[in-house]
Amino acid sequence: MELRLRPYQEEVVQAALRGENSIIWLPTGGGKTRAAVYVAEKHLETKANAKVAVLVNKVHLVDQHYMKEFGHYLRHKYRIKAISGDSSEKDFFGRLVRVSDLVICTAQILENALNNMDEDKHVEITDFTLLVIDECHHTNKESVYNKIMWRYVEKKVRKEGRLPQILGLTASPGTGGNKSLDKAVEHVLQICANLDSKIVSTKNYTPMLQNFVPKPKKEYDIVERRDKDPFGDHLKSMMLMIHEFMPPTVSRGLRELGTQEYEADVVELEKAGVKVNNRLIAQCALHLRKYNDALLINDTIRMVDAFRVLEEFYNSRSSKLLDGTDIFLQGLFDENSLELKHLASDARYENPKLAQLQSRLLEEFQDTNSRGIIFSKTRRGTHCLNDWVKTNRELQRVNITAGILTGAGNGANNMTQTEQKSVISHFRQGYLNLLISTSVAEEGLDIPECNLVVRYGLLTNEIAQQQASGRARASNSVYSVVADVGGREVRKELVNEYLEDLTARAIDEVQRMSPVDFRHKVFELQKTAVVIRMEAERKRDAKKQRYSPGQVQLQCRSCFASVCSGGDIRKIENSHHVNVNTEFKNHYKVGDQVNMERTFEDWEPGRIISCRKCKKDWGFEIKFKKVAILPCLKIKSFSFNTPKETKPYKKWKDVEFQVTEFDFIEYMSCRFPDLDLSD
Repeated sequence: MELRLRPYQEEVVQAALRGENSIIWLPTGGGKTRAAVYVAEKHLETKANAKVAVLVNKVHLVDQHYMKEFGHYLRHKYRIKAISGDSSEKDFFGRLVRVSDLVICTAQILENALNNMDEDKHVEITDFTLLVIDECHHTNKESVYNKIMWRYVEKKVRKEGRLPQILGLTASPGTGGNKSLDKAVEHVLQICANLDSKIVSTKNYTPMLQNFVPKPKKEYDIVERRDKDPFGDHLKSMMLMIHEFMPPTVSRGLRELGTQEYEADVVELEKAGVKVNNRLIAQCALHLRKYNDALLINDTIRMVDAFRVLEEFYNSRSSKLLDGTDIFLQGLFDENSLELKHLASDARYENPKLAQLQSRLLEEFQDTNSRGIIFSKTRRGTHCLNDWVKTNRELQRVNITAGILTGAGNGANNMTQTEQKSVISHFRQGYLNLLISTSVAEEGLDIPECNLVVRYGLLTNEIAQQQASGRARASNSVYSVVADVGGREVRKELVNEYLEDLTARAIDEVQRMSPVDFRHKVFELQKTAVVIRMEAERKRDAKKQRYSPGQVQLQCRSCFASVCSGGDIRKIENSHHVNVNTEFKNHYKVGDQVNMERTFEDWEPGRIISCRKCKKDWGFEIKFKKVAILPCLKIKSFSFNTPKETKPYKKWKDVEFQVTEFDFIEYMSCRFPDLDLSD
């Protein structure tokens, strides 16, 4: 099938066709991916021993890019493979690369293959002659894109070997949160340095681009705050009772109840309680966060949804009350639950933003061909909004059929990859005409033109705002911001509008630099990045040696029971951390079977595990090689008692002792001492 580009697409691919590293900057809907297909085709035609990798940051984009773009246009001429995490083919990625002309995969699969020394799995970055990086503005800090590009930049700085050509695609590199032009220019230059690329955009066909990608009409659907909020007030009074239950100095620095700032404060407070082994503080902070979640839901969705959050939380804990703190916190909710339930059902005080959202949906869905997306902050928020839509008679009258789209994973309210694909397919085919989505639908998703995009209760950056706005591509489409009068959402939208303009000005400044100055600045940034990374790795290695594994004790983060030693921990595939001490099973109970769509080469999921004493979720068992049952631990469920202090960690890579790789033969030898498994 012949591939034709629009004039502005032809303009932005010229640098790439000359073999230069470049970042194509076009708005959402401008056809960046189609331009990349064209570049890949010409590269494969003209480059000796050409091999292309197309990297994406979301699993569903692998199939989308294959079916709609690269595979659609090129598979009749070239050997193309699409490989994602749910594909068993990832287990011999290196072999597939060697027999393919072009592979499409998540960046994490490539990163894993770069680290894996198994011949069937391993690849080198120099095995490729062209890397296409989708949504390349994510190439910063510790992102997987940047980990891949670190190898590239380090080889460039050290002048080691031939490197692949880079083609980045983005709707906006953003300003990095900077509000001055100088700092925004620095951010854009850093993205260019990370990708070793210059940034290109159309100069001669801007009116044509604007015609193909019209901007939606922006509407601020502002509502007056409710005069009275007895449900929210009652929640706040209960939170103040918890404040009084804690030591007086603890609650003094907490910010306004029902805000994201308060949430950040109680998250830190819980950590502080863990560090000093003060269960009263840690548990109060945990419960205050749950009440704050309810206040945030009350502010955006229905009171009944907020009440349900608390009811589910306390029902799950009522059978395990360990001490006076648990008894107080459980009793506080139990004593007030009937009153809260009564207040939550009083329609006089329902959230006025829902009435405004209903009005907007009714207006836009008078046309039977309407399609829309509501962007919500949290997975739970999408489920609450979906329940509201499905039980709203007025919305059902205009035949709104809604579906949820959230990120894939195994946690509560997560979707499987199959569920994601099904929802997207149903939306494309018209079985659904309203998506209620988290940020997962902002980037890259190939969905039909929408005439309505609603930002509901969101505070995000200018990149996310631009991506969401770009989903409203139908003629006369509307981009709606539903917010309280004087609310932070409106202020944030206005700031993001300024930052969007600042991004364009910063890119213009970078593009007007002389080629010599640009290359010099980029190379200086790259050399600095290499030195910083080497020093960070040195510190990380030193940190790993701070304690011997036997010096560290793991405690349940909820009840503080000491359950195992750091010496009991092993890692599988450099990511799954398991306990090999057979006595550890005495500390946990097993629950339901864990179901995963993905299959793994050496192991399969088993049952959920939780603390025998307090029911804290600890992770799940895995069955290794169909023989060994090993508990796989979630690091956030534990605190680590070291000779100097007790610390919680976010990630296993942050622990301050060396975790060795799991040795199956050694483990089975301990289980069967009479069996001689030595060489």
